Amino acid sequence: MNIPAGKKVYFSSDNHLGAPTPEASKSREKKFVKWLDEIKEDAAAIFLLGDLFDFWFEYKHVVPKGFVRTLGKLAEIRDSGIPIYFFVGNHDLWMDDYFEKELNIPVYHKPQKFEFNNKKFLVGHGDGLGPGDHGYKRMKKVFTNPVSKWFYRWLHPDLGVPLAQHLSIKNKLISGEEDQQFLGEEGEWLIQYCRRKLESQHYDYFLFGHRHLPLEIELNETSTYVNTGDWINFYTYAEFDGNELRLKKLQP
Repeated sequence: MNIPAGKKVYFSSDNHLGAPTPEASKSREKKFVKWLDEIKEDAAAIFLLGDLFDFWFEYKHVVPKGFVRTLGKLAEIRDSGIPIYFFVGNHDLWMDDYFEKELNIPVYHKPQKFEFNNKKFLVGHGDGLGPGDHGYKRMKKVFTNPVSKWFYRWLHPDLGVPLAQHLSIKNKLISGEEDQQFLGEEGEWLIQYCRRKLESQHYDYFLFGHRHLPLEIELNETSTYVNTGDWINFYTYAEFDGNELRLKKLQP
């Protein structure tokens, strides 16, 4: 994709809408929708890098209720012709084809390569990448197994959705103080992942969420890792103007 003059590509992640309660997240959702309404004026594309919802599970004919403001605004933007790309996170990894069929928004379950103005990007949510975190990687295999999902769908939504929401909150799905601490370049698994990818292929930018901590790390003279932060504590996002990628903070 060539970015026209005056246009930008936007990247955002980790809204965790619905947490810790739908009522408590409503103000955050309104800020996010207002931001979407503002950036649609100059957006060439919008990337949502996962955990838009604190919990999302698609039954055959049912999806979790709520988030009408967000879904309506995404539909409006997409209908206007602006491409939107969605990457599932560890909290909405049960997303199937609802976004694709209802909103015409492609859904990705793994990092994808993109090229804008001859700049190479690797984009994803970031969960389960790099060394370590073996417990989560095993858990993810169980949760995404088709048999596991088939059994879970036998729970009535009035039981399955509240149960999953309770477990999601209980397992600290909202970033805590420890998630706001930079672990050093050797301790950040996504940095290690990016450096390993550079051993076999060049990327100008790596864009990930999941970490909840806005980060901009130079991996070498020509490659940069950016984590988009979250919409809980930091209200940060990234924008690419065709020449340079910048990490920015929502202004009051």
